[in-house]
Amino acid sequence: MPQMLPLCPETIWAIINDTIDDVTVNQLVWHYLGYRYDETIDMWDNTQVVDEWRDEYPQPPNFIESRPATVKLTRSIPPENKQLLKEKLGFSGYKIGEFGPRQTRRATVANWLLSYMQQNNKNA
Repeated sequence: MPQMLPLCPETIWAIINDTIDDVTVNQLVWHYLGYRYDETIDMWDNTQVVDEWRDEYPQPPNFIESRPATVKLTRSIPPENKQLLKEKLGFSGYKIGEFGPRQTRRATVANWLLSYMQQNNKNA
C-alpha cells in the first residue's frame, strides 16, 4: 500500500471535494478500522479489526461502492459526532443536483474519519 495520507482537515476536505481517488479514500478507512495488508502472504490481516467489523467484513469493504458497508459506517459514528462535518469544517452539504450516492458515501467516510480524529484526539 502506498504512503498513507495524513489524517487532518485538509484530507477530509479532499475526500469531500473528490480530489483524492476512491482507492485512497477506502485505504484510509481500512487503516483506521484496523485492516492491514500483508504483502509477504498476499492477504489481508484483520486481527486489529474489532469483532463487529471483522465478523461481517473479514476483507475490507469498498465503502464507495457498498451501501451496506457505508450504512454500517454511519451507524458506528457516535450520535454526538454525527454533525462534525458541519460543526468542525463548516460543510453545509452538497447542492441538489450536484451529488449522488458516491458523493454521499464520500461524505459519510469523511464524517467517520473526522469522528475518529475527534475520539482519538487527532486535532479534529
